[in-house]
Amino acid sequence: MTEQLKTQVCEACRADAPKVSEEELAQLIKQIPDWVPVVRDDVMMLEREYKFKNFKLALAFANQVAELAEAEFHHPSILLEWGKVTITWWTHAIHGLHKNDFICAAKTDELLS
Repeated sequence: MTEQLKTQVCEACRADAPKVSEEELAQLIKQIPDWVPVVRDDVMMLEREYKFKNFKLALAFANQVAELAEAEFHHPSILLEWGKVTITWWTHAIHGLHKNDFICAAKTDELLS
């Protein structure tokens, strides 16, 4: 099933686009098991922390995620620290989760394979 997400392309998202339902969330999260739904300021987001041996490797990964974001025209929060990168995906236009976030999370995981 993860194969299915990582091969999809984000669709343009407007402010009236539907957020993922509870049922969709339950199904989609199974496809990206290392990601955690979090709620900040009443906005549901997907988050994952990646660990690296040093800052240089973490920086290289953060740059790869930035390139992915530009290619998909969907932009996450990227927190870069020594040996660690935390990625948070959500759809700003709808203040919550859209299928695009799950697609990008799956593609983010693929950057390490």
